[in-house]
Amino acid sequence: MGILTAILVILLVLNVFFAGVTVFLERRDTSATWAWLLVLTFVPILGFIIYLIFGRKLSKKKIFDWKGQEKIGIKESTANQIELIRQNEFPFSDPNVQHYRDLVYLLLVNDGAILTQDNEVQVYVDGHEKFEALMKDIEAATDHIHIIYYIFHSDELGKKMIHLLEKKAKEGVNVKVIYDAMGSRTTKKSFFRELEKSGGIVRPFFPSKLPLINFRLNYRNHRKLAIIDGKVGYIGGFNIGDEYLGLSKKFGYWRDTHLRIHGKAVYAMQTRYIMDWNSAAPNHKIDYKARYFPTFHGKGQTSMQIVSSGPDSEWQQIKNGYIKMINSAKRSIYLQTPYFIPDASLFEALKIASLSGIDVRIMIPNKPDHPFVYRATTSYAGELMETGAKFFIYDNGFIHAKMLVIDGEIASVGTANMDFRSFRLNFEVNAFIYEKALAAKLEDIFLEDILKSYQLTPELYSERSLWIKFKEAVSRLLAPIL
Repeated sequence: MGILTAILVILLVLNVFFAGVTVFLERRDTSATWAWLLVLTFVPILGFIIYLIFGRKLSKKKIFDWKGQEKIGIKESTANQIELIRQNEFPFSDPNVQHYRDLVYLLLVNDGAILTQDNEVQVYVDGHEKFEALMKDIEAATDHIHIIYYIFHSDELGKKMIHLLEKKAKEGVNVKVIYDAMGSRTTKKSFFRELEKSGGIVRPFFPSKLPLINFRLNYRNHRKLAIIDGKVGYIGGFNIGDEYLGLSKKFGYWRDTHLRIHGKAVYAMQTRYIMDWNSAAPNHKIDYKARYFPTFHGKGQTSMQIVSSGPDSEWQQIKNGYIKMINSAKRSIYLQTPYFIPDASLFEALKIASLSGIDVRIMIPNKPDHPFVYRATTSYAGELMETGAKFFIYDNGFIHAKMLVIDGEIASVGTANMDFRSFRLNFEVNAFIYEKALAAKLEDIFLEDILKSYQLTPELYSERSLWIKFKEAVSRLLAPIL
């Protein structure tokens, strides 16, 4: 045996040993463990490097820092609501909310998600309309503008947004921007320089501490929030970039769902933002000052909870909320998601619902932006169709909406996709909505989208090629780590 061969054998043995020890020492889902072991075994050395970048869990110190903020910003203020619900004394303003008190209680206990009942909500499904409304609210800001987006491109829409923020900063408005280091990796820091010169503060979330390698690359802040003067908030799926206006040749029309909220739910969005800001900008921390939580009275009637989750969470709050909603269904479950890669618990909940005669309809894109993820999606679709669930392929561009509507009575809209990444690795935020009128409106939007879709029938699915079947098998196997 030559020296080179011996060195390679030693490296391979060490790779398997240290990889196995590392994977098993880090407590995680069994399916994810096996997926990583396959990568580490069949892609030696390189696989271990990939694991170091994409597979390692957050440090306990980082999680502790977030938990400390959570206790200050959220948990203490929810104790009263929890106790009132326990004693059946909570003053529900809407009978529909009381009907779903178990879901409200679950999200209160799991996430400290305060229930607010005075919200006025507008729904946007078109990027032009959403950004026109957002920029109008930014233009009217008098005290502060807090923005966080997973993607903040430096294209025409990005420039338009940044110039408006520069203008407001020069007027003396407090402007803060967070962008995700991975999602906005093509945007140079110099793009934000003029905003910072104008008085704004900009910070990336989880930037790399090394020139070429980011060992926290796998953890992404996927949240999209905008809070203006503590009274108006935006939450949903649109990022900042020209493609979200339908200007991409690859995707064409971009179909998403975003909410504009005026009401006390903005307090919860503000709290979430402050926690993220204090993590991204430890040298410019924000206190929970009255200016960020102004006294005002919302004029709406929509009851909702703002729920966030991430790798720092003790529970997978958004996923648990989804499962609770699905299990409560009596008539219909309508879901829109660009990626459908549910874990076992969520998948079983959907199967049971479908087998129980519930009308389960799921809408996914026709144009994949991540090929492996898309093939994992079609694999799960094929299996769920066996239970009677219906899948629809949106054929009028690219659908990026993350929306779940149950019985036309309750709904969830936000940033979380129906996949492993959103539930375990990404930092996400969703609005859980309890007003029948708004849920019915979202259901109508889903039904309108069906008219722009075609059904993926079992017969059509069975016609896929052997190559597609192979890609589905591989993608399904690696689904927990995609």
